[in-house]
Amino acid sequence: MTEVLRRGRASLAFSFFAQGAAFALLVTRIPAIQNRYGVSDGLLPVFLAAVPVLAGVGSVTTEQLVKRIPPSVLLRWSQPVVLLALLGVGAGHGMAQLGAALAVFGLAVGALDASMNMLGVSLQRAYGRSIMLSFHAVYSLGGIVGASLAWAGAHWHLALWVSYLPVVAVLLPAALVGSRWYVDGGTAAAGAGTGGVDGGSADGGPVDGGAGSGAPGVVFKVLLPLCLVMTFAYIGDSTVSNWSAKYLQDVLGSSEQLATVPYNVYMVTTLAGRAIGDFGVRRFGAAAVVRLGALVAAAGFAVVAFAPGAWVGMLGFTLVGLGLCVLVPQTFAAAGRLFPGASDAAIARLNIFNYVGFLIGSPLVGALGDAWSYRGAMVVPMVLVLVTLVYARSFAAQPDRYGGGHERPRTADVGRGSNGL
Repeated sequence: MTEVLRRGRASLAFSFFAQGAAFALLVTRIPAIQNRYGVSDGLLPVFLAAVPVLAGVGSVTTEQLVKRIPPSVLLRWSQPVVLLALLGVGAGHGMAQLGAALAVFGLAVGALDASMNMLGVSLQRAYGRSIMLSFHAVYSLGGIVGASLAWAGAHWHLALWVSYLPVVAVLLPAALVGSRWYVDGGTAAAGAGTGGVDGGSADGGPVDGGAGSGAPGVVFKVLLPLCLVMTFAYIGDSTVSNWSAKYLQDVLGSSEQLATVPYNVYMVTTLAGRAIGDFGVRRFGAAAVVRLGALVAAAGFAVVAFAPGAWVGMLGFTLVGLGLCVLVPQTFAAAGRLFPGASDAAIARLNIFNYVGFLIGSPLVGALGDAWSYRGAMVVPMVLVLVTLVYARSFAAQPDRYGGGHERPRTADVGRGSNGL
């Protein structure tokens, strides 16, 4: 069983990598997509907003599908659809084809994100230690590779389909082959039941198969604090993704070339933080790591808001990356601990707020920047990230009747830690 779990971990990590690369190839070539299809500036936000909205629909649908279909099957077939939809975005010839390709991409991404994290949570439980951040670190690595390939395509003035085709041709068959070793919750539970890789359960609760036939359902009132943390984290992430370059150039007076650096640095620091984050969780606990991440991210936004020049602003965005990088993976892991008998449903529902934060973040900062100031707008994600401290008990774990020497959050403590939510 140890070998089964290790192969499952490696194949799932590749899935995270492929998704990071595919998503980066899409979002970093938006100007080229706009030019190819002649999408106006007024219509572009509609196309961009449609992707996360449909991804939310895909995540809701996944919550229902996993009651009948293992998450591994959904992941096995949603990932090729995402990659083919990406190629369709690059190879289409009309607005209708672009809309169809983006619609398919969005729906499949919702299923893909939810099922990947379902498998990640069940594997972490089987391993008996924190490994969730490592999956998201590989996602960040894929994003860096995808963004680099997109830069090369733009630098050499390659057609979109020429940039996308080699990537899809490599990733698609590799993902299909790797999917043979995905490990669902039931198999992971068997591995943990026979000692797993490290023995025991990462949360001290009963190792389950994910959906938990006959187990209690998800209580949204208890899940809500994690949903808010997920939303706030993605508001911060979308702020950096969409506004860091403009902020450095227009507010802090940097050159156009220097303005492109903060997002790259942000991605690298996100990778670095996630690469070492699991060690912090094992040593100090998830709640302590989340608190520290929130404080560092808030400090980064404060530095950005009051930066006297471009280099100090770049330091601020670097701190934001180091802080935010731990929040999302630990939020998924905490959902699995809160609902050990219904973790798949909890993760699918929580995943929706990934897209809620993405939809809110960029327009919110833009509107505040235009109406007030962009320096002032940077204070808003800072405050929202600090609110995460209020909900830190949702990530905490205390020994309880579920057994084991590890810890699991208690509903009563979650309520007190989230002002009674």
